[in-house]
Amino acid sequence: MRLNLDLRNPARDDVSVRGRFRPGPRLRGLLPFAGRWVACLAMKVSRLLTLLVATMLFSSSSSAEPLGVGATAPDVTAKTDAGTTLSLGEVYQKGYTLVYFYPKADTPGCTKQGCSLRDAYEVLTKKGVTVIGVSTDTVEAQKAFREKYRLPFTLLADHDQTVIKAFGVPTKDVPVMGSFASRQAYLIDKNGKIVWCDYKAKTDKQAEDVLAVLQSLGV
Repeated sequence: MRLNLDLRNPARDDVSVRGRFRPGPRLRGLLPFAGRWVACLAMKVSRLLTLLVATMLFSSSSSAEPLGVGATAPDVTAKTDAGTTLSLGEVYQKGYTLVYFYPKADTPGCTKQGCSLRDAYEVLTKKGVTVIGVSTDTVEAQKAFREKYRLPFTLLADHDQTVIKAFGVPTKDVPVMGSFASRQAYLIDKNGKIVWCDYKAKTDKQAEDVLAVLQSLGV
């Protein structure tokens, strides 16, 4: 008594009453390929789950209190995308300064945010606004990002998070990938006082939001 598996050719593949599986020639030819495919799939799923669990267990965030309106903006220095040292305190004295923070150079959201300010740069400049972008990227990464998208303003390579910590911007640490600043923006007047804070800065609407604030200030 047998249970046939190949309905078109019952003699090829069958299972005996005792449960012993006896594959036919065609099925035996497929078994090595099926085994390798299953093993490969299992390995990929295992790696994905490992990465997901590691990210959930070991990623951490800083919960520093960001500076608010009326606070004195930090007078700190940092490396620019050109490799020079920039003093924010000296920049403030020129007029309004927009210091905006973004997670990582040349990523979709950060590119939209930077290009939004790039496209409105002429208008911002006429209103006396100096734009400064800040992230934890290296000098080389900031330079490449600025050149690729022709950003007309300075980017700070705050790899040691001096500027980020001074403003109290929250960060998130992800294993292997590094530390990322939250997307925030601060508008500072020539007296070094913060007049506007954006703790949930938008990407493609960043310039629009800044211009709206300037209008409300009569600029």
